[in-house]
Amino acid sequence: MSRRGKLSIIIVAGFLTISLLAPVLPLEDPYRIDLDSIKRPPGLEHPFGTDNKGRDILARVVYGGKISIGVAVTAAFISALIGFGVGLVSGYYGGVFDSVVMTVVDFFLSFPSLLLAIAISIVLPPGIYTVMIALSAVGWTSFARLIRGHVLTVKEMPFVDAARTTGCSDFRILLRHIAPLCIPLALVLMGIKLGGYILTEATLSFLGLGAQPPTPTWGYMVSANRAYILSAPWMVLYPGLAISITAFCFNVLGEALRERYDFSSDIH
Repeated sequence: MSRRGKLSIIIVAGFLTISLLAPVLPLEDPYRIDLDSIKRPPGLEHPFGTDNKGRDILARVVYGGKISIGVAVTAAFISALIGFGVGLVSGYYGGVFDSVVMTVVDFFLSFPSLLLAIAISIVLPPGIYTVMIALSAVGWTSFARLIRGHVLTVKEMPFVDAARTTGCSDFRILLRHIAPLCIPLALVLMGIKLGGYILTEATLSFLGLGAQPPTPTWGYMVSANRAYILSAPWMVLYPGLAISITAFCFNVLGEALRERYDFSSDIH
């Protein structure tokens, strides 16, 4: 893996580790309102400053990272799991089933992913689980199409024919012979998609469709504090930087994985 890819892993792992360890770190209570400390600029007492209710922004950014990154990673895993299974079965059996599945995939892909995620989030009650459902419902199609295309190539290879002649069932061929060759491809796409998931989660939270206040998420912090961008820019700057850096690192990681496994011609 390239040095940029390794550095991105270190940064993302650092963000996630700090967020998970937030309860034991010497941080302020992210929910504590202090009317004597409203909109204080960054300083020794509050390194990232405070918001319009006197809450410590550093603590809220750290606690918000656990939610923002956790939602994106969970949704990406669910998307990969659903898309992997659908693509594996569709590509292997082909025929009418494959045609129906690809029609459904094309139907989902015909809509802008962000608009579809917003539509799903509006229909369901706002919250963290709604964001996960929306991201997973939008993202599984990319995995299904990619895995299905790879399976169409792999199933024609001689070792698959050899497995059939020895009496292996379709389930065993799929699970033991074809699926392992598709896992790296799914992991690469998962790495590439994570950056977009972070941004989409932030967008849904910004629109009020994600975690509800006072739960801190990066997107919600930007939304709630955008009115103070001129008078107290630190209230928007730090959660915005967290979103940008994390999304950028996930994109770099995805590209590094693609180069590592030489899937440049498979993933666009």
